[in-house]
Amino acid sequence: QVQLVESGGGLVQPGGSLRLSCTASESVYVMGWYRQGPGRQRELVAVISSGGTTKYGNSVKDRFTISRDNAKNTVYLQMRAMKPEDTAVYYCNGDRVSVDHIGDYWGQGTQVTVSS
Repeated sequence: QVQLVESGGGLVQPGGSLRLSCTASESVYVMGWYRQGPGRQRELVAVISSGGTTKYGNSVKDRFTISRDNAKNTVYLQMRAMKPEDTAVYYCNGDRVSVDHIGDYWGQGTQVTVSS
């Protein structure tokens, strides 16, 4: 069973930046982030394959950047120009199939709050 450990959540002001990290206990083909805000459904934030293929949710394109260090089994999410609607619990996800597939491996979630 793959273990995913997230870090980096917290409180940030609108327009600010934050970086999330997620480290897997072993190599996983696709790693990335989903989020669930208050009263909202879970949605894709961004995912990346070990080869560098990425997929972003429409609401974060041009503001968030996903990257990964394969040697460290770690994925990063750099969030910029953050908005109150980015407030959510962010979950790291790991998948062995493709960037179009939601994997079975989940982290415990990290809270991100955007507020002044």
